[in-house]
Amino acid sequence: MSKNPFDLGGMANQTKGMKAAQAVGQAALTSAQEIAQLNQRAAQDLSSRMQAKVAELMKTQDPKAAFDYVHAEVLQDAAKEVAEYQSQLFQALASGNKELAKIAEAMIKESQHDLIHFVNEATQNSPAGAEPYTSIFKVSFNSALENFELIRAAMTNSFSSLEKGMESMNQSSDREKTGSALKPKK
Repeated sequence: MSKNPFDLGGMANQTKGMKAAQAVGQAALTSAQEIAQLNQRAAQDLSSRMQAKVAELMKTQDPKAAFDYVHAEVLQDAAKEVAEYQSQLFQALASGNKELAKIAEAMIKESQHDLIHFVNEATQNSPAGAEPYTSIFKVSFNSALENFELIRAAMTNSFSSLEKGMESMNQSSDREKTGSALKPKK
């Protein structure tokens, strides 16, 4: 039985594609679950804090004291909570981003490996006298490999830029959080 270089195990490639899609789906699901849990905790915390703050306000008889209390404590506490929530959200997104970057990198490396294997099989089994055609084929193949490398570099750069943007936003959120904590309460 002769090997056909154009039949490289379609089922194996489909299985690889399915596994990659499953890994991406799992990473997205994990990230979504983290964010949902974060949202649930934030909503529960906000509800309990609001009840406590309303109870405090109900005890106050003086409208000016109530206004000062809301301005000094409630708003500053709310700003800190929003900043903390943003920080946790950015951490969850960054974690998911790193997982997706790993999956994409593995898929590109696997595709490169498959392409190399395909070209080797195709050129080894070429008929006599086909050397000029195999040479052109190999040049095209090397160009494709260079494109794989460009795609990989662009993907790495994109994920890195996204991560740096998230870090910058997280640092801004942290500065906001510590800045509101440093403001004196009246």
